[in-house]
Amino acid sequence: MSACGNTAPIRIKNKDRWINRERLRWARYFSVPIVETTPEGFPPRTLSTQRALCAVEQKFPDKLAPAIAALYQLFWVEGNPNIAQPECFGPVLEKVLGKDEAQVVLEHMNHPEIKERLTTNTDRAFKSGAFGIPWFECTNSKGQTEGFWGVDHLGQVADFLELDIKLEKGFKAVL
Repeated sequence: MSACGNTAPIRIKNKDRWINRERLRWARYFSVPIVETTPEGFPPRTLSTQRALCAVEQKFPDKLAPAIAALYQLFWVEGNPNIAQPECFGPVLEKVLGKDEAQVVLEHMNHPEIKERLTTNTDRAFKSGAFGIPWFECTNSKGQTEGFWGVDHLGQVADFLELDIKLEKGFKAVL
């Protein structure tokens, strides 16, 4: 967000309350579990967590989605505000990856190549049009790629990806 001079919406008067209501509405709509109150200190500085996920992506790519899901559970379902602390997210990654693999991730998350990977990912998102989070860069079955910003555009994401939106309310696969 700093690359494009954007202010975090949570820092804008009145928008913080609106965002909280919207996040709860969308979570109910898609039947996604979420804590009622925003975790203390939101938004946390998640640089370490992002680097750890880059290390997961590099070392154990098939475990990236389960690792993200487990960290979502920790922060947005359990409301644990310490998501950015390795001593907090390390045990979560251990449950997903296994003890030895989690140790590899924790050891590599501060290596120069992992830091560069995160910088490259961030630069790529910015170049694709990202100006805040959540930013979804989607490629459909026709090979077309587009970016979408915000949870309020998930319907457009579903349409672009040609997902079956005639499913019952709560199609979690969209998220």
